[in-house]
Amino acid sequence: MKRTPQMCLVIAVFLLLFGAEPVSGTESTETEVRGFLTHLFAARSEFVTNMPSGLEKYYDQKYGSSRHAYRVEANRNTYLHAWGEHRGIHFVDSQSRIRITRIRIEGDTAQITLTHSQKLSYMYANKILPTQWFGLGTWHTLTLKKNKGEWKVVKEWYLDPLDESPKQIPGTPEETEAFPDHKEEIRDGKKYKRQKAVAYANKYAGSAWGAGNKGRYNPKYLNYNGKGGDCTNFASQVVGDQEEGGGLKMSGPWRYHYHSGGNSTWVQTDSFKNFIVRSGYGRVIAQGGFSDLVKSTRQNPDGAFAKLFPGDLIAHVIRNDVDHFSIVTGFDENGYPLVNSHTADRFRAPYDLGWDKNTKYILIHIND
Repeated sequence: MKRTPQMCLVIAVFLLLFGAEPVSGTESTETEVRGFLTHLFAARSEFVTNMPSGLEKYYDQKYGSSRHAYRVEANRNTYLHAWGEHRGIHFVDSQSRIRITRIRIEGDTAQITLTHSQKLSYMYANKILPTQWFGLGTWHTLTLKKNKGEWKVVKEWYLDPLDESPKQIPGTPEETEAFPDHKEEIRDGKKYKRQKAVAYANKYAGSAWGAGNKGRYNPKYLNYNGKGGDCTNFASQVVGDQEEGGGLKMSGPWRYHYHSGGNSTWVQTDSFKNFIVRSGYGRVIAQGGFSDLVKSTRQNPDGAFAKLFPGDLIAHVIRNDVDHFSIVTGFDENGYPLVNSHTADRFRAPYDLGWDKNTKYILIHIND
């Protein structure tokens, strides 16, 4: 994932704080803050399926930063429901879990860092299918202030995967129905351990709800979230880790040095895409926008996604530049491609959720 220098700086500051020992004024005050945060994120979950839910009471509207933090949540839900309308999907449940990693309380002000894991469940409006769900994970820094005996959010920052414009969503419910049927069977090839690649992606999907390893990345590899994004580093691990992942051998410029980290081809989006395709490790199935990839063509009569399998890759392209990588980990009951990724963390999430009509996709099949 490519980020602006300012965004990278914010992420870096967050990661310096992440995991630090909590410092608090008194035990009772810390208990109050923890209780407030639990209620805040529970209310946000309710906001997804029960708008409005009184979420605004958790914000102090006299601060511009607090009003902005509330608008972020309102816009997030507007986008989520607009995306659902374009896909013929409605959300039926949302669950939240937070892990507080740092609290610093000074007087009436509290500084917090935490991770938020969210489970979103949905159903198709025009098909009789079981309820589906996917997981998201985000890292948050918050400033709270206590006023008249109540804690309120006055400032918050997090890298939100659902912050796109709800007016920029491509596709229709009819196109969503055109996804080909897929079986969840995953077969290994001679060169690529596809089953292990998917298991790796599921285990190390970070803070996303549903991920393994207690919500943590693989400590064997550096975390590049403070250096512009960890999505390509994660994709390289999935296909290349020799012990738990897909087992593709490091070759030429594509290498990870365990004492110093990955080289540019291992961690940078465009370099990684070029290497995978030019090395013969993978091949491009198709590329284009949402509607381009769903429709039937002479080359792909069942749509391009019919040739995509768990363990394959999707490159997300903005203005002819690869911006993000995700790993295909399965398909929902309607055949919708599901992906895992880092920055932000996703677990079996619809591949285009959080992207808009300006995004193009490159579907890359890893040769077995």
